[in-house]
Amino acid sequence: MKSSFTLRIIIIGLLTCLMSVPLFFASETINSRADYSRSTIASVSRDWGGAQALGAPMLIVPVTAQVTRKSRVDVVDPATGLVQLDPASGKPLQKVVSRTVTEHRMPVFVAPTTYDLTVDSVTEERHRGLFQVPVYKSKAVANLTFAKSDVTAALAQGEVAHFDNAKFRMRIDVMRSLRGEATLTADAASIPLQATAEDRGRGLSAQIGTKAFGGPLTLTLGFNGAQRFNVSPYGTVSRIKMRSDWPHPSFFGAFLPDSSTITDAGFESQWTIPHLSLGLPLVAREDTAVKIAHAAQFGVSYYQPNDFYQKAFRAGRYGLLFVALTFMTVLLIERRGDRPVHPVQYLFIGLAQSLFVVLMVALAEQVGFTAAYAIASGATIGLITLYAFAALKLGARTLALFGALSVTYAILYMILQAEDLALLAGSIFAFAALAVAMFATSNETWDGVDRPDWRWLKRKSATDA
Repeated sequence: MKSSFTLRIIIIGLLTCLMSVPLFFASETINSRADYSRSTIASVSRDWGGAQALGAPMLIVPVTAQVTRKSRVDVVDPATGLVQLDPASGKPLQKVVSRTVTEHRMPVFVAPTTYDLTVDSVTEERHRGLFQVPVYKSKAVANLTFAKSDVTAALAQGEVAHFDNAKFRMRIDVMRSLRGEATLTADAASIPLQATAEDRGRGLSAQIGTKAFGGPLTLTLGFNGAQRFNVSPYGTVSRIKMRSDWPHPSFFGAFLPDSSTITDAGFESQWTIPHLSLGLPLVAREDTAVKIAHAAQFGVSYYQPNDFYQKAFRAGRYGLLFVALTFMTVLLIERRGDRPVHPVQYLFIGLAQSLFVVLMVALAEQVGFTAAYAIASGATIGLITLYAFAALKLGARTLALFGALSVTYAILYMILQAEDLALLAGSIFAFAALAVAMFATSNETWDGVDRPDWRWLKRKSATDA
């Protein structure tokens, strides 16, 4: 019984499964390089300023109250200075004394009635070794107004708000990232800023007094950052606008933009957030800064789209399929000759394809993804084609193998480039490859006798009739 073709299919199936081992190690190599890249990006980002976040701006107004306290004191004889005694009991005589004291109460934390923030960012790339890290320089301008009536409404009976000692505060996550301008102005007058390191976080503060209520305040900050920028809205209405030359923003957090324009030249996004959506009071007798950061913080990530490590890892996912298709192509080509391909030769072809992914990553770190893919795929196709012609003695049939490999790697490139359609493209390609393999082997039988085509079914049906 002639069963060599069936046996070879079984052997090729086992060899394909065996190729998962080198493909696994190739994937581990890619993951290792990707981890090293991520650690480098994190290190450069941290040195530059890190992920910056602007907290909620607020006014803190001290509050006091006049309190009458009563206490019992010994009665002292003014002539002798001695404590007088009760003749009946012999104990010191006492009297009740009332005195009025000033008591400090919990201050009033007030949100601005309007909070208009504009953040303009310019990105640049920093290099460390083989890696490029996107960072940004930003200028933030905030216009704020506060109302005295908000403070007065929060006072209990007998309490007094000391507007002269009112303090402005805004939390900032990374103080060392501040660069250039850091000013606060009210009525064209500059108000000194100072750094604070309170229990609830670091930031800026200023003893602003009654100037907080005389007109709009303007806070201007310049800072560095990397990877992300966050902001916490806090006000009766918060209007926030972000502009940058980064063409790949990824918005996240409690609120997505109301409107956003993204082009190759950058993005511009706007948010309008009413205080009702925050679910927090605008005036409180406790510090709500942390609650606001947890409940309402949002921002933008300076996203690196589909970098070559992601592409290489996805290429590795298709590696076993490509090896199987190549093995099947070689099998269908060589079975028409007199010299079958040895299993070791199949292993060499599989190893060449396994090394393709590692070679592509190594080159991409030097010359970029597109050039690296062209060189790595060209080298892999050339090596397998030359090996098929010189070692496997496929002759003119080598052109068919060359064409199949070229189409396969061209399709893989399109799959890797199509970030959003990668799953769809990969699924269609896998289905089409399976269909071709099914019809290419449709004439095979267990006994090794070829059937020319399916027309024998029609002839057999006609004979039976």
